[in-house]
Amino acid sequence: MKKKSLNDIATELGVSKTLVSFVLNGRGDEKSISKKTQERVLLLAEKYNFSPNFMARGLRMGKTHTIGLIVADISNKFYAKIAKEVEKVAAQNNYNVIFCSSDECVDKEKELIQILRNRQIDGLIISTTQKDSSFFTQMKKENFPFVLIDRKLPRIKANYVGSDNFQGAYDATSHLITNDYANIGLLKISPNYLSSIKEREQGYRAALKENGIRLNANWIFTIPFEKMQESVDQYFDRLLSQSNSIDAVFTINNSIAIACLDYFNRHHHHIPNDMAILSFDDIELFKFSCPNITAIAQPVEDIGRQAVQLLLSDMNGVSHTKQEYKLAVSLIERNSTRKINHLFEKNNDKN
Repeated sequence: MKKKSLNDIATELGVSKTLVSFVLNGRGDEKSISKKTQERVLLLAEKYNFSPNFMARGLRMGKTHTIGLIVADISNKFYAKIAKEVEKVAAQNNYNVIFCSSDECVDKEKELIQILRNRQIDGLIISTTQKDSSFFTQMKKENFPFVLIDRKLPRIKANYVGSDNFQGAYDATSHLITNDYANIGLLKISPNYLSSIKEREQGYRAALKENGIRLNANWIFTIPFEKMQESVDQYFDRLLSQSNSIDAVFTINNSIAIACLDYFNRHHHHIPNDMAILSFDDIELFKFSCPNITAIAQPVEDIGRQAVQLLLSDMNGVSHTKQEYKLAVSLIERNSTRKINHLFEKNNDKN
């Protein structure tokens, strides 16, 4: 059976298309349409399984009450928690969210943005993989509302919400040094040019320098997004076969930390005495692993909530000034960075 149109419903009921449109868009009371007429329209629309064309409705009304969210990897717990918070806050403000994952691919991200804009979204929240700001500069010229999360772009003034990456990495590295680890490896993830990755490496380097530890270039390694476990294995196979190897590793995100745990378990390395591990970004798994994992906790819910609020302000013309929010992080100390003899010393101090 041919799909019914708005005009078909109007003709069958003997009313105008405009009246049917008002009812289906929830404006029947506003337009003083009788409850009986509204009920007739809704019953017939339900009978024919009719759903309005949201793109056309958006063009008519100027809004679709839909926003887009593009993240680098929706399977990562960090982004999944942000997505959940974005969806919750958006719903509280009568907005729907379309979720997408760029998989750290610049071209795929651009394609997703175009698809979402063709769907007439009202605004966009994005953890971008772009290297330069030209794509977003053009969106600014077109007055299209967007908010950057987690990652900033060079030479563009835009709404942004993220963590204090430098301070978090500095605190993480300092914590390892305080616990008598001196040869501290850094595992990054590609692409290297991302602002969050660069800021965390800067914090790591600053902590080493302040504590008089000379950096060994072999300690730092970039893990390709597409070959994470394989590359982590190669890193440790190479370094642990050398004398004066690393005795601790600071991972730039939780996915790399999980890959490290997998390697340590397969090769029977004892954490933390053989190798300490500290992750930037805390997840539930780290509380329950054996040993549990020291991590930098990011204010994930705050990032999602603040991003939606900034986007709503932009979309509704409340604020024309672009704002940046760098949110504080916290170090959650657990057993993966506490040497066994240190635990005994602490217990003895208490007795």
